[in-house]
Amino acid sequence: MAEHRNTLSREIERIREELQQYFFHSSTACPYGLPFKAAYNQAFFDTMPDFIMAAYLAAGYRRNGNIIYNMHCAECDACVPIRIEPVEFKPSRNQKRAWNKNRDITVETAPFSCSNENLALLEKFLAARFPGRDSSPQDYYTGFFLNHITSTVEFRYRVGTELIGVAIVDLSTTWLNVVFFYFDPAAEKRSPGTYNILYLIDFCRQKKINFIYLGYWIENVKAMGYKSKFKPHYIYRENSWKSVTR
Repeated sequence: MAEHRNTLSREIERIREELQQYFFHSSTACPYGLPFKAAYNQAFFDTMPDFIMAAYLAAGYRRNGNIIYNMHCAECDACVPIRIEPVEFKPSRNQKRAWNKNRDITVETAPFSCSNENLALLEKFLAARFPGRDSSPQDYYTGFFLNHITSTVEFRYRVGTELIGVAIVDLSTTWLNVVFFYFDPAAEKRSPGTYNILYLIDFCRQKKINFIYLGYWIENVKAMGYKSKFKPHYIYRENSWKSVTR
């Protein structure tokens, strides 16, 4: 069994090395507002088997539409991939409180949908979180969420019939990749970002999914700070995942 796993790992690495010829660099202003030029190492794909997507996620890559990328910024290394192993996770006292105060929420797992209801909620979220940005809700759905690489689903959070949050996730039998989460700003006191991750951890435990990829953690970006509060977690530095327990 161990020999088979080693053979498979070598084959996956060989495929990744072959695919590297399709990657190219692209520079733009930092999307997180840091005073540095952002440099993306990226490639376009039409489709991608789950085991190859797993290899890219495990190597710190992210997905944006049909693009697989990681950051190669010359002046900055603030973007740190972060993941959780659901079987290890232990909620803090504050996280338990966030879970308990949202017991009235019902959750639907549904196919990816650019519905009017979703667009209206995303518009509220973007107006509150990113005022003045040019990107519309439709831009997010067609340019960021929509893809042909992997299976993407939604977790829809409701209080009664009212939609208060949507998580866009890529999903396989062994990993879950959080692409984006948006919520009604009026529900902020519920700690919806925290509740979303707690729910996804519980979902992955039930489904025996090994890893949850939370995207990038950036220490000096307040909106991303909550990700590091889920412990233990792992951050990707120097080509390996390092455990953080405190």
